[in-house]
Amino acid sequence: MPTDVEHLLRTEAPQVLGALVRRFGHFDVAEDAVQEALLAASRAWPVDGVPENPRSWLIRIGYRRMVDLLRSEGARRRREREAGTAELAMREPARLASPPPETDDSLTLLLLCCHPALSSTSQVALTLRAVGGLTTAEIAHAHGTTEATMGTRISRAKQQLARAGARFTPPTDADRHDRVTAVTRVLYLIFNEGYTASAGAELARVDLTREAIRLARMLHASLPDDAEVAGLLALMLLTESRRAARTGRDDELVPLDEQDRTRWNPDLIREGTALIDSVWHRREVGPYQLQAAIAAVHAGAGSPENTDWPQIAALYLWLERLHPTAPVRLSRVVAVARAYGPARGLALLDDLNRRFGLDREPLTRQRERAVRAHLLEMIGDAQGAATRYREAATLTENQVERRYLLHRADRLD
Repeated sequence: MPTDVEHLLRTEAPQVLGALVRRFGHFDVAEDAVQEALLAASRAWPVDGVPENPRSWLIRIGYRRMVDLLRSEGARRRREREAGTAELAMREPARLASPPPETDDSLTLLLLCCHPALSSTSQVALTLRAVGGLTTAEIAHAHGTTEATMGTRISRAKQQLARAGARFTPPTDADRHDRVTAVTRVLYLIFNEGYTASAGAELARVDLTREAIRLARMLHASLPDDAEVAGLLALMLLTESRRAARTGRDDELVPLDEQDRTRWNPDLIREGTALIDSVWHRREVGPYQLQAAIAAVHAGAGSPENTDWPQIAALYLWLERLHPTAPVRLSRVVAVARAYGPARGLALLDDLNRRFGLDREPLTRQRERAVRAHLLEMIGDAQGAATRYREAATLTENQVERRYLLHRADRLD
């Protein structure tokens, strides 16, 4: 399928789903109908051309599929009225018009998919399916599972939304902050899984990072005054700017200090830096803004030697106080070691392990060993470093990362 058609379908998917859900309710049925419409378009448009009004085309197909799905369910008589309403809507051209330009259902859909009744995994899967327009097979591949398993998970998530009484309505002022926080967390998870895949033969999943950035742009367009949303988008853009330089000619992993910075994407750097600069002056600074500020310091350094590591270490300390998670603490270790020497970094790592068990925490136990190995190598303990590199290699399912760690160990033997 041509890239421009694929982009158009993913852009229109939430609007079409919103139109169906607002008219009929039944999020689960409407989502299935939209997927059928997207599939029909992916087959027809590359051959016949994109229709003059693609959204109306998709809504019309979605309505028809909605009728079929509603009629096929057990409570036929109760649903006949809804099916009849859909048929009337299809006969009336006025009802087939696209939603007015000011009607944007993207934020409402994102909030619905990130409902607190769902687990993080279900929130991610449902967001990719309903708002991102990814197929169940694509989502299954991203999670390293089968299409059947992922289909069941998505189906259960939609059932949970129904049982929880979730409604397709904009958030109230009272719950807006918590709901938006859930959305940003889900988009952050999608991006991170794409940037360094948890398993597989490739270091990154470009389809996921691209989708996370697209959805973050959508969220930022809906909430232009939200500083943390801007910070999240800035963080993604600045991080993604380094993607081309992260692997070498033979797909080997290239660490940050060894990357060819001429391969960094200057357009993404400019856009991301401008975004974080535009909100940095505000009084309330959140975790995404701080991470974006750190990424901007890296992006602004013309060479590894010119990186302002003391500033990065200070920003990580600020971030740790605001968001005390194991990954943040481990990142501060790296920054402190680069700013003040490996011995100080090892001392901090030992202290954090005693207090917080970074070497046992699922989110950091693999990277803790890789960081310790690097610091041991820096102080000249080759044998200790090689041992830790090999331990780290056994704890990752990403084949590119594993080869890199084993190569580092072999060089020290």
